[in-house]
Amino acid sequence: MVVTPAGPVLSRRLLGAEIWVVFAVSLGASAAQALLQLIASLTAPKPLARQKALLVGSLAPGRPWIDLAFQLLNIAIVVAPVALVAYLLVRSGESLTTLGVDRRRPLQDTVRGAALAAVVGGAGLALYLAAYHAGANLTVVPAQLPAVWWRIPVLVLAAAQNGVIEEILVVGYLLHRLSQLGWAPGRSLAVSALLRGSYHLYQGFGGFAGNVVMGLLFGRLYQRWGRTAPLIVAHTLIDTVTFVGYTMLHGHVAWLP
Repeated sequence: MVVTPAGPVLSRRLLGAEIWVVFAVSLGASAAQALLQLIASLTAPKPLARQKALLVGSLAPGRPWIDLAFQLLNIAIVVAPVALVAYLLVRSGESLTTLGVDRRRPLQDTVRGAALAAVVGGAGLALYLAAYHAGANLTVVPAQLPAVWWRIPVLVLAAAQNGVIEEILVVGYLLHRLSQLGWAPGRSLAVSALLRGSYHLYQGFGGFAGNVVMGLLFGRLYQRWGRTAPLIVAHTLIDTVTFVGYTMLHGHVAWLP
């Protein structure tokens, strides 16, 4: 029998440094940028509701093949920190399976994710519309891609990108590492939720608040289930419906800004 040597035991100092490095090259940097974007929006001549926040737009207008290449490259770059996290977990004798990212329970994960998406998606839309009409949020434009054959597939990939990086890094990885540092579950949950809200600040105060609430719910479910997979399913479904639904409905329904 081959015995696999245990991974190194990381000190609290190294664990803390690892967390800072991971988020400095990923969603932590996005949070700092989102804060600056919010400050720029608040100091602009137009009120928030008359400004737009585009989530998925053309990267090479009028050049569909170059645009597609940029879209795919951008998705790959965004999810690259997940590979870094996977590597760091292996270095410490763990893996993504430690975070519940595997195919051991596909049916259960899918059912849980779909149910969660149905609840959170509807509540999120209601909160966004309320914040928008209250003037506390920018007009969020989920998608604005040219009407070419790859538009829907790219939107689905963009949704999956968001689900993978946010749930693995902000929920699974961060809560796991903070637990290893001895943090109390409630304190870890609050940090995770606030981080999720912070990199959505570019959307306005409604985007921040809605994602903090989502972060509290998703983080608590991870602490209870010990699995990130259903959260990835839920997030991917929510964003897919948002991106594709907006593309199909914009200009055809009066209630959609």
